[in-house]
Amino acid sequence: MGRSGCPRPPPLAALLLLLLLLPPLGAGDSGPTESRLVNSCLQARKKCQADPACKAAYHQLESCTSSLSTELPLEESSTSADCLEAAQQLRNSSLRGCTCHRRMKHQATCLNIYWTVHPARSLDDYELDVSPYEDTVTTSKPWKMNLSKLSMLKPDSDLCLRFAMLCTLNDKCDRLRKAYGEACSGPRCQRHLCLAQLRSFFEKAAETHAQGLLLCPCSPQDVGCGERRKNTIAPSCALPSEVPNCLDLRSFCRTDQLCRSRLMDFQTHCHPMDILGTCATEQSRCLRAYVGLIGTAMTPNFISRANASVALSCTCRGSGNLQDECEQLERSFSRNPCLTEAIAAKMRFHGQLFSQDRVDSTSPEMQPQNHSPALRPQLSVPALSLSTLAWSALQTLW
Repeated sequence: MGRSGCPRPPPLAALLLLLLLLPPLGAGDSGPTESRLVNSCLQARKKCQADPACKAAYHQLESCTSSLSTELPLEESSTSADCLEAAQQLRNSSLRGCTCHRRMKHQATCLNIYWTVHPARSLDDYELDVSPYEDTVTTSKPWKMNLSKLSMLKPDSDLCLRFAMLCTLNDKCDRLRKAYGEACSGPRCQRHLCLAQLRSFFEKAAETHAQGLLLCPCSPQDVGCGERRKNTIAPSCALPSEVPNCLDLRSFCRTDQLCRSRLMDFQTHCHPMDILGTCATEQSRCLRAYVGLIGTAMTPNFISRANASVALSCTCRGSGNLQDECEQLERSFSRNPCLTEAIAAKMRFHGQLFSQDRVDSTSPEMQPQNHSPALRPQLSVPALSLSTLAWSALQTLW
């Protein structure tokens, strides 16, 4: 009796090889899961809860968090000796060095844990001169764009209009942009709802689309392009109707854990380290921190249609003997060489996307170059090639 003509099922080794070579599910997602973070505060709290001493110290600090929402002189602060002792007990725990991520789920809970274990007068503690967000360089996939879909636009359309069209052609970007457009429009718009939708857009939309909309290059003579860029964040609703004092604006920001975290992130990654303008970290981190402020009380914006200068919507008038401190805060946005160069570099890159000598008109793939050798991502085999290799291996094994 002859053997059946049905093919043999693939051996177990072949199936395992296929699973190893195929890209993991969700590999293209922009938002990290909790398990991808090096030391998530959510994970660190779970570990702490399993240790009775750590658990008791953490619960003690939870009762001390009211001091984080007020800025009081040291002698009037509600930070008691018990709170400081509890914080001291957690110095060697995983909670002390835990971090969060801008795009993670349960971000508010993670930040609450972070600030719970740092109760000592909040921002006046020297240990808090560091961002609560994970200090990593995320490498995104090359941005695939079919520029032929932009043929409906006039050939001389400005780049801000082209990036807006690219967002419209992307379902997720278009949906998120329409959501904040609706929340931020109308004479009776509610600012807190507008800011919430702005945060949602810049956290959930692909970074390439979001930064393309926000940082599109315009020539100084193109007033229409500059106006579109300036209106990207719907400033008529997102910015305060009455210009506040910059120090008052910062004080208000510090009462909110998210705003305080984003401001600390900006100060960490966009801080010039010396008079020569040497920046603390690379440009991509500074830009990510700058964009993270949009949708908070400290939302910055372009100040003119003719150039790419940015500033906070506040003034230093009435600062009294704190005038110098106020002006320093104001200059950290308006005259910050790290931020200025990071924005300029990103705009140059966005301009190159549409340059005829750099971009194929059908399906270009471009990615910003990382100029830091230590942080340059390693080359990897594309997912499609891995699948092809897996199929070839299976054919040899069958």
